[in-house]
Amino acid sequence: MGEQAAATTDGAPAAGERGRRVTPASEEQRAAWLGGALPAVERVRPGLWSIPVPIPINPLRYVLVYALELPDGVAIIDAGWNTEEAYAALDAGLAVAGYRMTDVRAVLVTHMHPDHYGLAGRVREASGAWIGLHPADAALLHDRYADSEIERLVERQREMMVRSGVPAAELDELSGASVMIKQFVMMAAPDRLIEDGDALGLAGWDLRAIWTPGHSPGHLCFASPERRLLFSGDHVLARITPNVAVHAQSGHDPLAEYLGSLAAIRDAEVDEVLPAHEYRFLELADRVDYVMTHHERRLAEVEAAVAGADGVTCWDVTTRLTWSRAWERIPAYMRRAAGNETLAHLVHLETRGRLRRVPGGPGAPDLWHPATR
Repeated sequence: MGEQAAATTDGAPAAGERGRRVTPASEEQRAAWLGGALPAVERVRPGLWSIPVPIPINPLRYVLVYALELPDGVAIIDAGWNTEEAYAALDAGLAVAGYRMTDVRAVLVTHMHPDHYGLAGRVREASGAWIGLHPADAALLHDRYADSEIERLVERQREMMVRSGVPAAELDELSGASVMIKQFVMMAAPDRLIEDGDALGLAGWDLRAIWTPGHSPGHLCFASPERRLLFSGDHVLARITPNVAVHAQSGHDPLAEYLGSLAAIRDAEVDEVLPAHEYRFLELADRVDYVMTHHERRLAEVEAAVAGADGVTCWDVTTRLTWSRAWERIPAYMRRAAGNETLAHLVHLETRGRLRRVPGGPGAPDLWHPATR
């Protein structure tokens, strides 16, 4: 279902600083990330704070919430998972900056995944803040998180996994990950829909939204041309490549969307990138170039796996690819994310005319073949 950035890809912690390195904008944040620690609350610039909020059962460990000072309080970019620990960490971080939860005036959500959106509703309850989200993600919230709809979504995802060739013995475990993750979300409809190019209207900030679909259909980055800053959410990270996946709520070819979104922000005139995970960094264009090259290499690896076993399922390809750890050590929800990510690469190769898909019958998986056979 396109969860948070997956730490299973070639660009993940075990391999992420190959090729061109980005220069960290905060050595303290980078050292904390590499050391497995929670970084400190940090004053990034006058009027701007970085607050790490822990996330459970995930190797990413924390989401970086950014607090932007306003004349009458603060706006925050993303919020964290809906857990007591996360709420307490956000509250304590705001206190370091001299604010309280009741001072939050706006929650700008980069995308609908639990580690970004899950706590937004609780922040609104405490402060009266408005929540902003792109319409493409807002349209998916009910089917994704409403108690009445979760089982239907799980069944749709299960059907996709069957078509991908996931073994019957693993279907229940992989399907159950959706229900497990839902507990970290407080369902909250956005008060404001943020479109591409919208000015956010935050006093003292020239913040504009950039629609960057791929990791989610409605992913947003926020740019400040005056301060030469880009708040990149999960779109571009310092070391990890975000999960881009075909799933029950994705578009047909999310990898094409993602690559297009990368190209759209590559030449943005910014001095510093502030992502939602890991640490702040410089050299946006270099990092974008590396991520785009990573996906081209991944596409070549996927195409070679299909060519070497003509008539292969998505799951078979997934288990034969290079990941940052042994396949058996990858937890269930990340194996599912890996399978959906592999499917995104297969679909993109199909779009490019490099592969062809032969649909399976009822209860049977699709088979992938080289386009020339």
